[in-house]
Amino acid sequence: MSGNAVVIGSGFGGLAAAIRLQAAGVATTLVERRPQLGGRAGQFRDAGYVFDTGPSLITAPHLIDDVFRAAGKRLRNYVSLVPLDPFYRVWFHDGSHLDYTSDRERMKSAMARFDPRDAERFDDFFAALAPIYDAVIREGLGARPFDTLSSMAAFSPSVVRLRAWEPVARFVRRYFHDWRHQFLYSFHPLFLGGSPFRSPSIYLMIPYLEKEGGVWFARGGMYSLVRGFEALFRDIGGTVRTGVAAVRIEADGRRTTGVRTVSDGDDENPAESLLPADIVVSNADVGHTYGKLLGHLRRRRWTDRRLARLHQSMSCFLLYLGVRRQYPELTHHTLILGPRYEGLVRDIFDRKILADDFSMYLHAPTRTDPSMAPPGCESLYVLVPVPNAASGIDWKREAEPMTRRVIERLEAWGLDGLEDAIEVKHVFTPDSFRSEYNATLGSAFGIEPRLTQTAWFRPHNRSEEVRGLYLVGAGTHPGAGVPGVILSAAAAFHSIAEDFGL
Repeated sequence: MSGNAVVIGSGFGGLAAAIRLQAAGVATTLVERRPQLGGRAGQFRDAGYVFDTGPSLITAPHLIDDVFRAAGKRLRNYVSLVPLDPFYRVWFHDGSHLDYTSDRERMKSAMARFDPRDAERFDDFFAALAPIYDAVIREGLGARPFDTLSSMAAFSPSVVRLRAWEPVARFVRRYFHDWRHQFLYSFHPLFLGGSPFRSPSIYLMIPYLEKEGGVWFARGGMYSLVRGFEALFRDIGGTVRTGVAAVRIEADGRRTTGVRTVSDGDDENPAESLLPADIVVSNADVGHTYGKLLGHLRRRRWTDRRLARLHQSMSCFLLYLGVRRQYPELTHHTLILGPRYEGLVRDIFDRKILADDFSMYLHAPTRTDPSMAPPGCESLYVLVPVPNAASGIDWKREAEPMTRRVIERLEAWGLDGLEDAIEVKHVFTPDSFRSEYNATLGSAFGIEPRLTQTAWFRPHNRSEEVRGLYLVGAGTHPGAGVPGVILSAAAAFHSIAEDFGL
């Protein structure tokens, strides 16, 4: 087709959408208000340490390769992926631990130490997950828009038959009795900002994805995938503009006409411009897209009141630590759990309080790629799930005490001499998510994946407000996570192809 497109925001969803559009012959411009592409999936360097700021692993690499194939290229020609084994090492509060892998016999043997009956149910559990995986991935439901009631009605019988409406934790408890195994196979919604006790079991496709396709890391850090997408987009003729903030989506009646932007420069005299566009794709936070970029329009569905009623995901407290020593007891991904599971999750999602106890996720990329830290050193990313900004927590006051608590807990767990070995330290709080990414309530993963905010109930990939506007990213269908946002770009492109005859 003739015409052009503007993609707002350069997270994985925005990059994938921009590539698909450009590859289909639509002249596409990608605008990003920050100086580097990637959105939450950024990267920074300090004193020889390299830190990825967002996603730390890749599942379902074939979904990413699909984006490259759409442009006639291959992922392997742009990014080097490294398989991880184990995927995670999970340390429980009683000192026991499990290595989580895709090896069926190793997993069953490890589980048998705690409950032989659970090990016997392992195969039955994954057999129950297979149809969920088939529906979302093989049958392509995650890659198609859910913006009509008929699409939801067609899928509903499968939801009922597969018990995909059932909360993840309850589904898992039907197969496993040991509390370690119940955690091991139910915690994945937390990677998407959801509560395992509320997220529907359709999200159990994630452990099946891991079993089928493995867990991978991009050599040079996850930002290598951002660079690969950018290189591909430029190779096929796409235009990239960084330091350019979208401030308004323009419309003539109910059809988009372009995006008004402000470029970096003199704060008192910012450089404004209008980028005309037949197609606008927003990878921005949904609340920001509708509440700010379309705030000048009278909205029929996504009014400010309705946006305020959306349940946002949890947030995260993050430490990026450059350490002048190494800790071989850490695997690439290590989970260190506190004594509570359900109670802590309810504190985070429902009570919205900063509890005295907490669990942690550690990313030690130097275990796989030593180039991400100086020789003999460790680059550590420590993530603690915390409530979003609806909690009213004053992070200007709490950030320093929380930092001390996390470091003390890590030392008590076994990272001896950590505090004295820290050479580089950066702190990221829910306030940072709000200021850096325009994230509603400082949520780390967009809209919470609960049953009433899944599929048709999520903000649609094809906007209901104006024609020519499409949404990608964590806040739309199918949801957060690298596979989710990559699929959101496929779903949005499906709608664009229908609307514009691509």
